[in-house]
Amino acid sequence: MSTNTIERDQMEYDVVIVGGGPAGLACAIRLKQLKPGLSVCVLEKGAAVGAHSLSGCVMEPGPLDLLLPDWRQTPPAICLQATRDEFRFLTATRSIWMPTPPQMHNQGNFILSLGMLTPYLAQQAESLGVDVFAGFAAAKALLDEHGAVAGVQIGDMGLARDGTPGPNFAPGPEVRAPITVLAEGARGSITKELVARFALDSGCCPQTYGLGLKELWQLPAGRAEPGLVQHSIGWPADRSSYGGSFLYHLNDDRVYVGYVAGLDYQDPRFKPFEAFQQFKNHPSVKRLLAGGEILTYGARTIAAGGWQSLPKLEMPGAVLIGCAGGLINVPKIKGVHQAIRSGSLAAEHLVETGSPAGFDARFRASPAAQELRKVRNFKPGFKRGLWLGLANGALETVTGGRTPWTLKNKADFSQLKRLDEYRTPDRHWQAGRELKPRDRLAAVYFAGTTHEESQPVHLKVRDTSICADRCATEFGNPCERFCPAGVYEMVDDQRGGGGKRLQINASNCVHCKACDIKDPYGIITWTTPEGGSGPNYANL
Repeated sequence: MSTNTIERDQMEYDVVIVGGGPAGLACAIRLKQLKPGLSVCVLEKGAAVGAHSLSGCVMEPGPLDLLLPDWRQTPPAICLQATRDEFRFLTATRSIWMPTPPQMHNQGNFILSLGMLTPYLAQQAESLGVDVFAGFAAAKALLDEHGAVAGVQIGDMGLARDGTPGPNFAPGPEVRAPITVLAEGARGSITKELVARFALDSGCCPQTYGLGLKELWQLPAGRAEPGLVQHSIGWPADRSSYGGSFLYHLNDDRVYVGYVAGLDYQDPRFKPFEAFQQFKNHPSVKRLLAGGEILTYGARTIAAGGWQSLPKLEMPGAVLIGCAGGLINVPKIKGVHQAIRSGSLAAEHLVETGSPAGFDARFRASPAAQELRKVRNFKPGFKRGLWLGLANGALETVTGGRTPWTLKNKADFSQLKRLDEYRTPDRHWQAGRELKPRDRLAAVYFAGTTHEESQPVHLKVRDTSICADRCATEFGNPCERFCPAGVYEMVDDQRGGGGKRLQINASNCVHCKACDIKDPYGIITWTTPEGGSGPNYANL
């Protein structure tokens, strides 16, 4: 039986929002605040709201204060005011104090858990009458007879490995609405499809990304300084690569530990996960973590292209908000306030006009867009090297972002050099690796990721012969290195002919989307697995 011929149930709403992150939930809340009679639903692919939510996260509270003025009276369990900033330049053995850039001053901001903030926002939305459905993975967009977006189809449940209906098959319903809000986060699968269909990225630079890796640690008593926000640049990234770290000190002797590697790196042998482990074992960081215990791990890509990579945020029947549109402020290392801002603005526009038309222009005239425009040259400046990047950042700060030029972005996959084009330095990957987890499979355990083993593989590789032949020769199979969860593995081909073949360990996937971005041939497509599958980011 083909799933294309199955009769599906239909659910009708005025607005369907794809993604239960801060952008989507803020949009839902604001819609109901402004027009209580609207029927609104939020679809979240995680098993629970917050299960797939991952961010640094230090939040500017202004947009949330406007949306929910009383939120500070009952904040999420992990939520404390930032009290002090530190900025460091790391070498392999030293930690050198540097002045904190103005964009990274955090007085008045909050360190919090996005995985706890989003359930709080979901509760507020539900109290206003929003239907919030967790475990519902939107698998594809629906179009009306005029080609406009008309909602989404939920992914089928109970498919066998070969994609045919199994004994527990349940077809995914269609959720139809005259307005669809895409709030899937960075590199959302439906967003990617519709950006291409409607050429929303025509005339702008390709989107670029960072891969963020984060852990929550329990430290020995008295070790943490609640409210301390620490950032660093330099080692373990080389001077031609973009990378940085964070240590956010919580109450109860806990700390968030994280590292972000720009996916525009050139070295085909670079390993973001191993770079994160190196950072943790730096002498200054190891002193903090020694004797502690990792509680949770996660990884997620971040849309970091900024102003010049901003696609058109509207299309017939739909709008893009939050990280789906690439609204993170990279120099600030913040996106939650922009997500809430854009979600609220989209709601106001949709209530006032009843249509997505005009939202892109409205957003570009808003403070959220002007914030991005002022810092448009920071991240691209680092493509010319660390020191030139720092000098360019200083110039942009002094001029308030009013320099007359706009530096361009290139697609991350196009930046990867071939093996014979790049001389990889000895990075000493295994040196001093004392802190756990020491490998990716152990880390996946701390992500709490689960997938039904019998379901179809959700990572689609168009031509695996390229992996065994051309990619192995030209790039050395970088998917084995850029994936932070050990999903891609070249193994001995036991089916005859010798050589290697690609094995996809789909059950390890933490839904970071790095493979969909960094694959040099563009043959990997990340699709949604069964709803409820994937990581469970407790307290991240």
